[in-house]
Parts: sequence; structure tokens; C-alpha cells
Amino acid sequence: MPIPRITIDRHSPIPLYFQISRRLAEAVEAGDLVPGELLPNEIELAASLNVSRPTMRRAIEELVENGMLSRKRGVGTRVNDTPVRRRVALTSLHDDLAAAGRQPETRVLRFDADCVDRHAARQLGVPTGERLLYCERLRLADGVPLAILRNWLPARFDDITAADLAEQGLYRLLGERNGRPAIARQKITARSASSAQARLLDIGHNAPLISMQRTAFDGEGRTVEYADHLYRADHYAIEVTVYNR
Repeated sequence: MPIPRITIDRHSPIPLYFQISRRLAEAVEAGDLVPGELLPNEIELAASLNVSRPTMRRAIEELVENGMLSRKRGVGTRVNDTPVRRRVALTSLHDDLAAAGRQPETRVLRFDADCVDRHAARQLGVPTGERLLYCERLRLADGVPLAILRNWLPARFDDITAADLAEQGLYRLLGERNGRPAIARQKITARSASSAQARLLDIGHNAPLISMQRTAFDGEGRTVEYADHLYRADHYAIEVTVYNR
């Protein structure tokens, strides 16, 4: 674990912790510190720059909060992977990861072809007692847990299997059944990770998550899915193009 070369200006009005944080961020962006690399501990870093340990701790915390670094007891401080960035579009996370050169992996956590869920049924616009196909998956990118994906599908897609979902993206499977989403209503909010969600995603309890709920329709206006997804905020970003009309 080499100590990064960092220079600070003790005569600058910019606080030392902020200078250190910015220099570390620049080292990550330049590739001098690579994803997965462990940093030296706070004591070593503080001694190398002749600053106090609280100053170094605050500099590290700045980068942990913005998702560039992560800390884990017994392991240390590690450089995070570059966040997955997605446009707000009707695309499959599985396919987006593959297109970005990442290795997608899916673990099917739950699969129920006889699910009855009143809320999901209302979102899909079907009778509340109607049978739905429910699946819950953990999506990983390059072996790192990224998202918990929960989907409810109308019964006409009940030939989709858990094995299908482990191997392919859901939208590809829907497209093969003339159910490719064409338009959707979507809401994006923030949420804190529960204990169970934190364990699945390998993050701290109450760590921030991006929450997305979506009801999608095919080209004929028929509902094809209701989704309730959770993404790690330190590994995932949503990009929006804004137009001035």
C-alpha cells in the first residue's frame, strides 16, 4: 500500500483536510489510485503529511461520503469502482453493464409464479387478486453488489423461469415475448438501507440508496412490469439531459 504523493499548502486559506481530500480525489481520477486499492491507514497518511490524525480522518470521510472511497472495519479504506452511470431511459441494467465493459452477474433471491400483491396489482392495472409473477434479484457488477431488483409481471409472462433471469436481462426476456417496454411512469427517491438490504449490498446499515419505482407499458399500452429497485448510491448515478425550451 504505497502512500500517494500529496502536496499541501500550509499558507493557503483552504483548510488542510480539504486540500488532502482534493489531492486524493485527483489521484483516483488520474488512475494513480485504482479501484480496489487499499490506502495506508490514517496514522501512516497523517505522518507522511505531518498533519494531525483528525485532519486526515476528516479528509478521508469527505471521500467516503461522496462514494469515492469506502471503509470497512478490519479491512481498511479502499478505492471504490467508478460508479455505473445510466441515462433515464427504458434500458436493461444487465445490458447497460455489459455495454460498459462491466461483467454483470445475477443472483435470484426469490421467485414466485403465484404471487398475489394488492399494491403491485394496482400499479399494473389488474384485479387486486390476480396472480402475478414476482422475482427478486441481486445484480452485481464485476463481483460487487450493485442493486436489489424487484419486479412484478402480469401472468401472461409466467413462462419466464428463475434460470432465465439468472442468465439474461429482464427486458430481453420481455422483448422475446412481445412485451418490450416502450414507455413508463417512474419515480426516483432516496432511502436508507435496512439491515437485510445492507447485508445483501455489502454496505453499512442506513447507508444511502437510490430508490426507483417504475410501471412500464408496451407499444400497445399494456402494462408489462411494475418494478421497485434499490441501488447503491456509492456505485450508481443517474444522468439526465435537460433542454431549454
